Amino acid sequence: MVKKGFPSVHFYDQDFVDIYEKSWVWMSDSWLTGTAENGFQERYLNYPENDTINQFEACFSTFFLVYSNNIFSAKANLDNFYSKQEENGAIRGLYSVADGSPVLTPDNPEGVMPPLFSYAEYNLFHKNGNKKRLKEIMPILEDYFSWLEETFKDESGLYHVPLAATMMGNSPREGTYYPVDFNTQQAINALYMSAIGDILNNKDISFKYKRHYFSLKTRINSKMWNDEDSIYYDLDRDENHVRAKTIAAFWTLLAEIPNEDRAIGLISHLKNPATFGVENPFPTLSADHPDFQESGEGFKGSVYTPFTFMVIKGLEKYARYELARECSIRHLYYMLDTLHMEGEGEGDIYEAYLPYKEGPAVWSGKDNFPRRKYIVNTALASITLMIENVLGLYISLPRKTVDWIMPTLEIMGIEDLSLKRNMITILSNKSARGWEVRLESEKLYYFTINILDEDKKKTLPIPSGKCSMLIDKL
Repeated sequence: MVKKGFPSVHFYDQDFVDIYEKSWVWMSDSWLTGTAENGFQERYLNYPENDTINQFEACFSTFFLVYSNNIFSAKANLDNFYSKQEENGAIRGLYSVADGSPVLTPDNPEGVMPPLFSYAEYNLFHKNGNKKRLKEIMPILEDYFSWLEETFKDESGLYHVPLAATMMGNSPREGTYYPVDFNTQQAINALYMSAIGDILNNKDISFKYKRHYFSLKTRINSKMWNDEDSIYYDLDRDENHVRAKTIAAFWTLLAEIPNEDRAIGLISHLKNPATFGVENPFPTLSADHPDFQESGEGFKGSVYTPFTFMVIKGLEKYARYELARECSIRHLYYMLDTLHMEGEGEGDIYEAYLPYKEGPAVWSGKDNFPRRKYIVNTALASITLMIENVLGLYISLPRKTVDWIMPTLEIMGIEDLSLKRNMITILSNKSARGWEVRLESEKLYYFTINILDEDKKKTLPIPSGKCSMLIDKL
C-alpha cells in the first residue's frame, strides 16, 4: 500500500499500519500547484476545496511531511507565508488561493494567527539538518516577532489579540482580552527562536529571545494560573480570570511553563473524565462546562487532531510518555472507527470527532463541517503520533541520534526511513533467543533504547550495515 519511497511502519495492530499507509496515498490528492497570480510555491499542501492557505495548518503540516523521505516538501508551506511578509514584518494567517492576497476579517482585522514558525523550523532542522536554511529565515522570523510585539503587546507585558486568532472558532471564552493560548504560543515562539540562536551559535539572538521567553513565562504563571482549579485561564481586560476550562490551557505544557507541581495538577485534568479525560482525547472544552456538547458543536466539545497533538507533545516535555502513548492510541482508534464503519455507509477520516463515541463531530449551521479526508490536520495523528508516540521513535539528524522510548516490548518498528542520505531500519521482534532489535543503516548513528516498564536504557553507536541487539543482554 505504501507508495514506493515512503518509510514503512510495523505494528501488531494492522489497522494502525493501514491508516498510516493510506494517509500518504490520500496526501497525494492534496498537493496543489502555485500560480503566477498567487505566487505560491510550485507544489504545496492544502485541502483542495479550501480557498485560502492557513498559517496554523502550514506550521503543523511540517511535523508529518518531514517523514515523507523528501517525496513531499516540508518547507514549501512555510515558504508560502515567508514570501508574503510585509515591510513592517507582518505575516498574515490567511492568504487567498486565487490571487495570494491577505484575507482579513472584521473579527481578526490584522489577520494574526498562532506564531508557530520557529517551533516548526526547529523541528525541521532536527529532521533534515539544514543549518543554512535557519540562517536564511532568521531575519524573517525576527521581523515577524517584532511585528507581533509592536502590534499586540501592551503595558501589561501580555498580548491582546482577538479570539479569532486562537483558531478556536466558537469556543465559549467571552470576555477574554488576553488569551492564554496566544500568549503561550508567543512564549513558544521565543523559546525556539532562542534555541535556533544556539544552533547558529549567535549568543545575542539566543539571549534576546530567552529573555522574552522568561518574561512571558513569569507573567503567564503569576497572572493566569488558578490554584483552586489547577489550570491556566484567559484574562479579561482587568486581568481577572475568565473561568472557562478549554484546551487552550494545555499549550503551557508545550511551552514548559508550569513547574512540576503545577504540571501534576494540570495533567490530572487530562485523566479526569469530568474535565478532559474523556474516551476520545481531548475535547476542546471541559466536559463540566455548561456549554459542553457531546455532539461537538465546533469548539464546544469536538476533538480536533491538531489540539490533541499539541497536548501529547506537551506531555512529552514532562516525560509522561506512557500517558502520551495511551492517548495517541485512543485517538487513533476513534479515527479508525469512522474509517471502518460498521453497517451501511462509507467510512472516512474527518477534521473533527465526537468526544464520547465514534463518529464525526457536528457544528449546527456550519456548512461543510467536518471536512472529509482533511489530511492537512489528521496526518498529525496517523503519521506523526504513529511514529513518535505509538512506536516511540525520536530522531535528530544533526545530533545523529535516534531515541526509541518503548513503554513495553512489542513487535514493531520502522523500515527505510531516510535520515538525509542515510536509510535506516529499526525493528523489534521476539526470536528463540528472546527479544531482539534488528538495525540496518548506511552510516553510523547513535541509538538509545529506553524500555520504560523494564527500566532499561542504553545508548550504543550503530555502525553501517546490519546488526542486532538482544534486550536481555542490555
